Amino acid sequence: MKDAATDRTVDDHRAAVAPRRMARLDRAEALRLLGTVSLGRIVFTQQALPAIRPVNHLMDGEDVVVRLHDGATLASVVTPAHTSGVVVAYEADVIDPETHVGWSVVVTGYAYRVTDEGELARFTGLLRPWVEHPSVNDALRIRPDLVTGFRLTP
Repeated sequence: MKDAATDRTVDDHRAAVAPRRMARLDRAEALRLLGTVSLGRIVFTQQALPAIRPVNHLMDGEDVVVRLHDGATLASVVTPAHTSGVVVAYEADVIDPETHVGWSVVVTGYAYRVTDEGELARFTGLLRPWVEHPSVNDALRIRPDLVTGFRLTP
């Protein structure tokens, strides 16, 4: 099978990269790396099934903060009525497509809608949406209970 972007076969690509070593990251290093990127994927439950959406984020201490817009599926899942939070996972990575070297971090915890007007205004100023939408006006805070990460090295 040919990869149209590189004009190589899939088998050629597999043979070009030797197996990588995987090293676990501690919590502090995983969260530090998460703060070096702005785009990740949030995993949540939609109609009793897992759903994934790409979103941008910022770190607020150990918490991950993402912006929401009216009408978004994720905004309807985390309503103000969910005062105890909703379990989600958040994943971000930087893995080189050629060398397969890099890292990946997954945060699992409870997500809460940001309701404090001061915090919301601060996040609005710091976190620009990666997709233009006229009604981006809410934010979601993920408090990590589990933080796992690994680094891939040659």
